[in-house]
Amino acid sequence: MLSMHSPNRRLGRASSGPTGQLGVALIEALISILIFSFGILGLIGLEAQAINFSVNAEDRTRAALYASEIASYLWVNNTVTPPAAQKTTWNNNANLINNPQGGLNAGTATVTLTPTTTNSADIVITWQQQSDPTATVVTQQLTTRVTIPGL
Repeated sequence: MLSMHSPNRRLGRASSGPTGQLGVALIEALISILIFSFGILGLIGLEAQAINFSVNAEDRTRAALYASEIASYLWVNNTVTPPAAQKTTWNNNANLINNPQGGLNAGTATVTLTPTTTNSADIVITWQQQSDPTATVVTQQLTTRVTIPGL
């Protein structure tokens, strides 16, 4: 018995549904993947920014610790003019090259007397922000003033 539909007809285009809708699901899937990809790229960019902020916060914390160490030394020794050897030690500790475990990138520590008083000194810690090697170098600075009472 012969069927009314030939086998070639069944392999051809579907006869049910509108013929203008073919491939729409594929285009919708591609657009969804594109939108999802932009979202993922945005999240990767945010993660990179978060890492930079974290490194910057870590550097600022280290600088604050160095300034606190210097201020403690000045308070304990009741002076605002530390010896040159002590200044060299502070610079060596602040620099990442000399102190790989806890130094700052191109870090320096300076203690200068304030011009208006004899019992105060400014502690200045400077370093270069660690960032992309192709980016411009950004110098950061933390300044703390210490006043020794009774000098």
